[in-house]
Amino acid sequence: MCGLCGAFGAPDHWSDGVRRGTPQAERRARASAANRVLGLYSLRLAAWADRYTLSGRTGRSTVVDHLGALWPAAERLAGRACDPLDPAVIAALEETA
Repeated sequence: MCGLCGAFGAPDHWSDGVRRGTPQAERRARASAANRVLGLYSLRLAAWADRYTLSGRTGRSTVVDHLGALWPAAERLAGRACDPLDPAVIAALEETA
């Protein structure tokens, strides 16, 4: 995916998808799914108002407007590359499934 989605200041992101519940419930569900990957990097995502907060184990945190901004924020907070498509990450997720 590219960063062009956020370049025009659109309030919604494609990852918001079709809502099947309240917006808050959908954000909590997306945060829960992202936490399976983020946990491997010692990070945690929480739904907060109409955004997310991303926290590290040292207590540092940042606000993330939508999932399109998640991975760059995760890399800044973790201090290393965070690749959800890394074969080692996928293997770790498959082991816990």
